[in-house]
Amino acid sequence: MKLMVAVALLLAGTQVGAQERGYVADEPGSADNVKVAWADVLRVDPIYDRVRVSDPREVCDDVPVERRVDNGNRAAGTVLGAIVGGVLGSTVGKGDGRRAATVAGAVVGGAVGNNVARGDDRYVDGVERHCRRVDDGAQESRIVAYDVQYRYRGDVYMSRLNYDPGDRLRVRVSVEPAE
Repeated sequence: MKLMVAVALLLAGTQVGAQERGYVADEPGSADNVKVAWADVLRVDPIYDRVRVSDPREVCDDVPVERRVDNGNRAAGTVLGAIVGGVLGSTVGKGDGRRAATVAGAVVGGAVGNNVARGDDRYVDGVERHCRRVDDGAQESRIVAYDVQYRYRGDVYMSRLNYDPGDRLRVRVSVEPAE
């Protein structure tokens, strides 16, 4: 009985000493041979990845526009020109030449009258807004992870983390028999 009490006291003292040194499991339900401790961070290297970032936007330009507006008087100008040309042509010749001059005057007068009427067309100057979508997408470097070098009890370790741990890193230490 005394031996059992001594062994119990010895085990209890070992457990208290282990707790003081940080050898006790930090999480409920974990094994007794696991502890959480702190390691000193020696180096943190960010890992970058190239990402395409899209930035669509609308670009609008004011474009000058010139349009001809038909005044509708071309037919009247042609007819009037043909009449004037026919009258002038009839005064030029005699006999069959007079008829030919009348026809020629009417044709030339019709052409001139059409051109004069076309010259009366109005031109409208203005500005129209033309818009289009432009994607100013670009490649961008983003941090996706960190390679962290840290020292625990004199040994140096390396891990890839998804965050920057700062100067100290919490580590989980597990001890198991080799065989």
